[in-house]
Amino acid sequence: MGHLLLFLLFVGPFNCFASYSRATELFYSLNEGLPAGVLIGSLARDLQLPTAGSQQAASLQPPLSFTLASHGLGGQYVQLDNRSGELHTSAVEIDREALCVESSGATIFGGSAAVSSSSPSPESCLLLLDVLVLPQEYFRLVKVKIAIRDVNDNAPRFPVPHIRLWVPENAPVNTRLAIEHPALDPDMGTNGVQTYRLRDNYGVFTLDVEENENGERTPYLIVMGALDRETQDEYVTVIVAEDGGTPPLVGSATLTIGISDINDNCPQFNDSQLNVTLYGNSSLGTHVATVHAVDMDLGSNAQITYSYSQKVPQPSRDLFHLNESTGAITLSTKVDGDTPRLHRLIILGNGPGCIPAMITVLVTIIKVMMRPPEVVPRFIANEVEGVVYLKELEPINTPIAFFTIKDPDEKYKVSCYLDGDGPFRLSPYKPYNNEYLLETTKPLDFETQQLYEISVVAWNSEGFHVKKVVKVQVLDDNDNSPVFSEQLIELSIEENNVPNAFLTKLHATDADSGERGQVSYFLGPDAPSYFALDKTTGVLTVSTQLDREEKEKYRYTVKAVDSGFPPRESIATVTITVLDKNDNSPRFINKDFSFFVPENFPGFGEIGVISVTDADAGQNGWVALSVLNGSDIFVIDTGKGVLRAKVSLDREQQSSYVLWIEAVDGGDPALSSTAKITILLLDINDNPPLVLFPQSNMSYLLVLPSTLPGSPITEVYAVDKDTGMNAVIAYSIIGRRGPRPESFRIDPKTGNITLEESLMQNDYGLYRLLVKVSDHGYPEPLHSTVMVNLFVNDTVSNESYIESLLRKEPDISVEEKHPQISIEPTHKKMESASCMPTLVALSIISLSSIALVTGMGIYICLRKGKKHHRADENLEVQIPLNGRINLHMLEKKPVEISNI
Repeated sequence: MGHLLLFLLFVGPFNCFASYSRATELFYSLNEGLPAGVLIGSLARDLQLPTAGSQQAASLQPPLSFTLASHGLGGQYVQLDNRSGELHTSAVEIDREALCVESSGATIFGGSAAVSSSSPSPESCLLLLDVLVLPQEYFRLVKVKIAIRDVNDNAPRFPVPHIRLWVPENAPVNTRLAIEHPALDPDMGTNGVQTYRLRDNYGVFTLDVEENENGERTPYLIVMGALDRETQDEYVTVIVAEDGGTPPLVGSATLTIGISDINDNCPQFNDSQLNVTLYGNSSLGTHVATVHAVDMDLGSNAQITYSYSQKVPQPSRDLFHLNESTGAITLSTKVDGDTPRLHRLIILGNGPGCIPAMITVLVTIIKVMMRPPEVVPRFIANEVEGVVYLKELEPINTPIAFFTIKDPDEKYKVSCYLDGDGPFRLSPYKPYNNEYLLETTKPLDFETQQLYEISVVAWNSEGFHVKKVVKVQVLDDNDNSPVFSEQLIELSIEENNVPNAFLTKLHATDADSGERGQVSYFLGPDAPSYFALDKTTGVLTVSTQLDREEKEKYRYTVKAVDSGFPPRESIATVTITVLDKNDNSPRFINKDFSFFVPENFPGFGEIGVISVTDADAGQNGWVALSVLNGSDIFVIDTGKGVLRAKVSLDREQQSSYVLWIEAVDGGDPALSSTAKITILLLDINDNPPLVLFPQSNMSYLLVLPSTLPGSPITEVYAVDKDTGMNAVIAYSIIGRRGPRPESFRIDPKTGNITLEESLMQNDYGLYRLLVKVSDHGYPEPLHSTVMVNLFVNDTVSNESYIESLLRKEPDISVEEKHPQISIEPTHKKMESASCMPTLVALSIISLSSIALVTGMGIYICLRKGKKHHRADENLEVQIPLNGRINLHMLEKKPVEISNI
């Protein structure tokens, strides 16, 4: 059946295309590793079905739907829009190497959806989906094949990190050796391994790559120059595998090329002839000489045996024994008078496949007419094969051996002495003749010297010498304690360290050997629990963060203990200084500061001290203070924290100030904090009362004769800019003039002037009252005066006459009387005289907390008498006393006295 293929090319990272035939099979392709939501293809469009949004699709009832026949393994990698038929990648990333492990066509099925690499191309990897299209008139089963294209997302990787290859040293140039562990790359095609190279070829190696019929590439090592194991037996380099991706990815492994030995060297003697002298009285087994040949090869190729040449006569062979393995020549038979005095021994060094090397040993035998002295040892100390073993702690005069010295012929006198260095002494052992005792002269010390070689030499009167060599091996004992390299270990670490931070590595040495010299490390009992010391390595760490502000110095002991029995130990002291970091902001002793300052305080006077601390040290703990706001009025001493005002402060202009002070430390980066400063100005009596009414000493008021006694006539109204008792005003008449001046009185608290007595015919005329308005300031009250003019008459018929009277200087005698005012609270009376001294005294003590409490108490006290004062501070201008005034129509406003 013929198929019509429709190919669609999509622009994007996947470049997918589709094919369509009436057999309802679609083919797409896309790159592996794409994110979710990438469009793979539109089934409706590729199947030539009505697409979503078209008029034809809108008229379908029921609408088209697309459904995966089964949500198998392949279905998890795609998302199918049931309405539009658009196929997108899902949140599960497609990894070609994970899906298609083999390129031979293996398929992992998951229902009707599967992952397959069965395709015409050996490198293809297919994702198979079955999609059902409904409704019935469009029903079909669509086979969707999605080819997953490979991208270069894997680097070549060698299966082993270290590859070893052997090359014989006689390998000719262009010898090829396969590297058995080639690099693997899960990617396919050109993204797989393409080339190999060596980072260092030493001028004698190179690499080649061979590809078999399956496309597998195998690297081959090629020998490019002559090799000689005896010159260099090993080459170490790095083999690098590189794929063909863009950009290419690489992997590497260590390649060690060992040069195997061949038998290309023969034995050689260093000398061609060796001359030896032998005494005729030498005993059997006496060592005559040793020959030694060298072969530069290895193993069996370097094995050498020794033998006599055929030229050596049989008598010489019988007299001297040759060890074929060691080349040692010893005396095998007794020398007698018939033995030749000169022997020429030709010895061959034989190697496998080699011409023997040759050396000549000339042995001259000296005839001896007498036998040499004999030295016979009898060991007391432990002796094995001529070696005496002594412990280093053995006491002085420890016996080692007896030596018997004698002359075999009993003809000559024999003497002996000790030859060699060491704490030993050889002395005659009385009362025996020819008996000598070898003993120690001082304690032995293994750490100073472990082996001594001394000789007991005997000689007779004819000058013949015999030497007996004695080796003394000193055995170690646990007589040394571990020694620290430093008794005081001074360390430092910055605070806020990471947990388990390294501090130091302790080091102690023990001069003893073996286990006795093995040192273990321990913390002393005074060490804090958060310090740890590795028993074996001596690494000292701290498991927690250190805080310098909590503790700056640590001092504790550590111990070094050896493994002897009993163990010995030594102690060192560790001191740790925690270095400061700028981890603490400046800290004010209070977040809010309040200062009480009397007004008119002199400029640059000390208002108060701002106390601030910083727990850090050095420059990190240095604090600078500054005023954030109000710096044009206030200044602060950075070092001492003294707050000052640049100018004198007036409470009447501003009663309080709120400042923000910033403290900045000297760290890098710097840390800072702020505090709120409240400055309250205490009032002093610096303002006299200000009379607002009457406004002029020339104003007057008409008083009708018919006015009844007790009626209010007018008032004097004044204010004081001060506060507290400094603003409490008292009114008094200190001067009077008129027909009957005592007819009028003034209320000391309100300033209201009332008529005391009925006015008679004789009382008509001008009355002039000099009113004193005084505050209750301390220590000196301030006052003002005002003239109140009252004209008693039925009418004002001649104003110019009255004004002429007012222009005349009044002849008024001043009465010095102090007004008496009592401030009456709601429930109990309080005399102002009793409050005033207390208030003023407490105002002077401006910096103490007692002033604040007392000021608030006075404020409450004065508020209770508020009902007797005016409530409105916005005073209206009063009408001058120069016309007819209806006093009953005049609005009376009480004066409000407030304590701020």
